[in-house]
Amino acid sequence: MHTYSSIIPTTMTGLQCEPAHKYHPQFDSGDVVLCSSEGTRYRIPSHILKITCGLFRNTLCTTNPALEVQEVNEKDNVLERVLRLICGLETPRWKSFDELEESLELAEKWDAPGPISVIRSAITAPIFLEEPLRLYSIATRVGWEEETKIASTHSLALDLCGEEHQAQLERLASKHLMALFKLHRRRRDKFKHSLDNDPIYNHGNCPQTPCTGCGEKLDNHRWKEFKARAFVEMDQRPLGDTLISLDIAEWPETIACWAAKCSNKGCEKPNYDPATTLRAIELSIRELPITI
Repeated sequence: MHTYSSIIPTTMTGLQCEPAHKYHPQFDSGDVVLCSSEGTRYRIPSHILKITCGLFRNTLCTTNPALEVQEVNEKDNVLERVLRLICGLETPRWKSFDELEESLELAEKWDAPGPISVIRSAITAPIFLEEPLRLYSIATRVGWEEETKIASTHSLALDLCGEEHQAQLERLASKHLMALFKLHRRRRDKFKHSLDNDPIYNHGNCPQTPCTGCGEKLDNHRWKEFKARAFVEMDQRPLGDTLISLDIAEWPETIACWAAKCSNKGCEKPNYDPATTLRAIELSIRELPITI
């Protein structure tokens, strides 16, 4: 926590802060005073604000003996961070997505390209990738194409139909919302097409598949049940990582599929080769589109 100095300055017309004003110790020199919503004052040289922020370029008065006071409706943690970025001072690690988004909004309001570029370079840090829909919302709003694609890839671990995501999805413009749903649907449908049509799965898909051991016609309903479960899994989590993890071996549909054997008592050869099938599934998933 910062220690602020308490100073009683000369009367300033229109100022609505407390009579005994807190000045931030890191910002105590300059001819412009920015007053936060929490009453803390930040003294900044006007020429720094003019060369870094389009908003102040034409709105600040010229330097004069009396301090020019600007009230800023921003919390201290946001105002201080943006001022540090403007002044080239060391900035602390981001604590939350709220802090980053509020800082970006202030930098945009001030037309401050320097802080905006720093925020852009930080927005794909692990702490923010944990909320890919929020990242996607911000990136699409400000037109950051690379970050939009990164966010769309990380969204593949989510079920967009889940109620917990509706608030973030409602923030999106319709074209960006549709692009995201299209990516998720494309992966699911291409995966299903692969399971239904790739020659490597012919042993399970062909209705008249003979047993390779004795020629007896195979009952492939266990494979069909496994495919249905895999489709649902891809629909709910288009990333597909659960389909190539060890967890898939614990599905009842998987256990039944791998246990399926030729009905000929003199043969009883397994219908499917788990290792070959799982390798084929992994290859299919790796070939799916990963970004909008």
